[in-house]
Amino acid sequence: MSTSPFPDMTPPLATVGALPSMRASKRRVFSWALWDWGTQPFATVITTFVFSVYLTSSAFGPKDEVTMKLAWATGVAGLLIALLAPVLGQGSDRSGKRMFHLRWQTWLLAAICAAMYFVAPAPEYFLLGAILLGAGNVVSEIANVNYYAAIDQVSTPRNVGRVSGLGWGLGYLGGISILLVIIALMGSGFDAEQVRLSMLLCGAWTVVFTIPIFLALKDRRRQHPAPSLGLVGSYRALFASIAKLARTSPNTLFFLIASALFRDGLAGVFTFGGVLAAGTFGFEFSEVVIFGVAANVVAGVATMLFGLLDDQLGPKSVIVGSLLALVVLGTGVFVFHDGGKPAFWGLGLAMCLFVGPAQSASRSFLARLIPEGMSGEMFGLYATTGRAVSFLAPLLFGAFVALGVSVTRADQDSAQHWGILGIVSVLLLGLIVALFVKEPPKHTLPPEDELAAARVG
Repeated sequence: MSTSPFPDMTPPLATVGALPSMRASKRRVFSWALWDWGTQPFATVITTFVFSVYLTSSAFGPKDEVTMKLAWATGVAGLLIALLAPVLGQGSDRSGKRMFHLRWQTWLLAAICAAMYFVAPAPEYFLLGAILLGAGNVVSEIANVNYYAAIDQVSTPRNVGRVSGLGWGLGYLGGISILLVIIALMGSGFDAEQVRLSMLLCGAWTVVFTIPIFLALKDRRRQHPAPSLGLVGSYRALFASIAKLARTSPNTLFFLIASALFRDGLAGVFTFGGVLAAGTFGFEFSEVVIFGVAANVVAGVATMLFGLLDDQLGPKSVIVGSLLALVVLGTGVFVFHDGGKPAFWGLGLAMCLFVGPAQSASRSFLARLIPEGMSGEMFGLYATTGRAVSFLAPLLFGAFVALGVSVTRADQDSAQHWGILGIVSVLLLGLIVALFVKEPPKHTLPPEDELAAARVG
């Protein structure tokens, strides 16, 4: 009798992959990728540009106080994601009901977006807004685990790079599209009522554009469904599978650590890009928004194109090349901080060429390594390891600003550009670790599968 915590799963971690040899139809691929377009309003409109800014406005109380409270709420949400992502992903693997779970998680996210309409501009509504934003973060990340895992239903080892790039690229473009729609309908000077109405639009957008994935992809029945383990049993099985990974596929575990580092640096590029644009390079708010639109369009198109290189050269080459370019360009932002707006437009947009490709290639890299039947759990670990070091880029950004103040004897505003060196440091650390990760093995399809793939695709 097998002693594996996954008796119904294929045992050899390194030899049996989750990605099939048969290529999916273009309709199925596009339907999968469109989910990223449909759910992006939460990240772009709600988290980045509109609702979080609205929730930290003076309407809800002193700015520093509400900002601090929102940071606490976000921190709690991040902790819940780190704890829940791998075991819930494992549950989807065991039950075989990945699409069922993705469906209710997606539509719960849409409901949370729409519910933000009820957050009126008054201090007594701040708690409701913070709870909804935190809950949205948790649901969004858990849904992402199942969505990422579903890449094994629409890609093969030979095209997973371009499929991943298509989804990630559509995500960038979808977020900016909904933002532009909102601006066109309501104007750029958002008042409280317009912000609240835009939340209803975000909820509707998510529902409409995620319908295709649930029509195209169905749960795959398991011949022998695994019994539920319960919470304690799930964590016990999780730790057992991590130990097994360390023994039989250490490269996968090492990649999870490397990707956690460089993904935090990649997130820092977008998180602090607007801060630097306004504080160091003198952008007005409207100019920051315009730059954000341009940045996301560049990132979206570049990610799709780099997906082709991912399949040709391998995901490690895309990751390493992108990180190297970001380190050089980020250092350029520091060196040419006196160059004004033209310098930031040039260097900033150049950096956007490489952020998305590195993120997409990271997803396709892991997809190539995952053993059959463990996609949900592995992408859950992917989310957890990312959360584990998510403090690093913000911490080093602030530390380098403090260092700049100390070295130059300037005030904090004048030394703000030093913060980019903190982001560069995280990217460089991720790059160094990634160099020691082995490229996934090249896969080729047998001749009969090549012919079948050509007919289906």
